[in-house]
Parts: sequence; C-alpha cells; structure tokens
Amino acid sequence: MSSETNSSDKTPSFEMTWGSSTSSGYCSDEDSDPEFEQYFTARTSFFPKTRKVIAKDESAKKDERTDSVKQELTTPEVLQKVKEYNAQINSNLFMNMNKDGSYTGFIKVQFKLARPVSVPAPKKGGHDVGGRRASGVKRRTSFYLPKDASKHLHISSRTTSREVIEALLKKFTVVDNPGKFALFERSERHDQVYVRKLSDEERPLRLRLCSGPNEKVLSFVIKENETGEVNWHAFSMPELKNFLLILQREEEEHVKQIVQRYALARTKMQEALSGSTPG
Repeated sequence: MSSETNSSDKTPSFEMTWGSSTSSGYCSDEDSDPEFEQYFTARTSFFPKTRKVIAKDESAKKDERTDSVKQELTTPEVLQKVKEYNAQINSNLFMNMNKDGSYTGFIKVQFKLARPVSVPAPKKGGHDVGGRRASGVKRRTSFYLPKDASKHLHISSRTTSREVIEALLKKFTVVDNPGKFALFERSERHDQVYVRKLSDEERPLRLRLCSGPNEKVLSFVIKENETGEVNWHAFSMPELKNFLLILQREEEEHVKQIVQRYALARTKMQEALSGSTPG
C-alpha cells in the first residue's frame, strides 16, 4: 500500500480522477412520503438494453486466462517489469517500487452498472417541515452513473479486488452493500472480447503490471455481482417501491404503444374497406 494512505487504516490508498459528471434526471418518486428515499434516474427502462451483450461477454470469460495471472514474480522480475511498464506510458501514472518489495501504481476502473447506486440524501437541516427533529430515519438518494464514468485509483500491489470496490464506494459515499458489486477484467484478443470476474483476493495492480499499460490488453470494469436471479430481499423497502414504480411506468408505456399500433392498423383496414368495390 502506498504511503499516501488516508485516515482509515482499512481503506487502501488511492487517488481518483473523475472522467464525467453524474447523471442528471428526474425524481421518480416526487409524491412519496418524505421518510422514503428519493430516486433520480436518467433512464426510462428498468431493464438494461445491453443485457445480451453482457451475457455474451460472461459466457466467454471461461475460455481464456493469461499465464501472467498464474505465475509468481520474484523481486528482480518485478523491478524489471516496473521499468518496462514505465517506459511504455505517456503520462505521469508511473509505478514505483517500495523497499519492502511491494509496488504502487494506478489502475483505471470503468463503471458499467445497470442499476442505480445509493448515497446519503443531502442534509436540509436538523428539522423536518413541521419543525420536528428528523431522527431515526435514514434517507438516501439513488441515481444511475453515466456509462462512460471511470476512475484512476492509486493502489498497492497488495490491494485486493474487494478493497478496490470498497474504496470506490467509500470515496463516493455509496451506501450499497459492497457484495452487490464485482470487479471484472476485460481483454480484447483476435477480435474477441473476454471478460472474467476477479475473486475478492486477486490483486488488480499485479494484473496491470503483468499485462502492461495497454487498455485493450487488459482493463478493469465494475459491474453488478450477478449470481443468477436477483435477490430482492437484499434491497430496502424504498428501493423495492421505486423498482415497482419504474416497472409500472414501463408497462404503461408499452400498453400505450400497443394501443396506438392496433388503432393505426384498424384505421388502415377501414380505409381499405371504404375504398374497395363490392363483389
């Protein structure tokens, strides 16, 4: 771990660059009880449209793994690879060796989340509208992160995937359970894209060093920790209410489109009937 650690002993040190602004959108629960959470979303559909693409990537992740993942490096080998790595980059995101044999450097993590993340709601004072002190109620605001959002983290060779996830969530005060997220490695080889889920104990900076700085060879993506069916019991009551509201809006929109489609077809049939001659 780098010497530039923050005040928390358990949180790995890192520095972050924010590549895009947070998503703007609408409040999907405007008339809800003030004790409930407020949800902001820039999407109109509860179901992600890129699910098929992600599923294809998931099925390919078992096909290949680089040999560098399996091998252990000696200190001289690490030193040589650090020199080779630094010689290939055109920025100041260098890797540095420490006296104890560990090393520090940067990894870039891209967010590809299909569901919103939750953060504490902005404080509006210690009293509610009626003048009473708001106590015992934890309000949260949820919103979708932009798909092109990415972070540069300054971590150590000893930092695990789990610690990277926890550090990202803590930095942005995301209150969701870290178990809802997983870190993936993504690589492009022979016009094919391979995605592999990292275990909690894998060390992303070691993967970065062994693969080099080329993002096509290796990049990191944080996504939902898909384990099969959605565990709805892991969500809070306000989250479930919001999901139901989004589903209701999507259903109403689909019904509206179907009604319009059939109305148009009916009109064209009636016009055809009125213009045709009997017999």
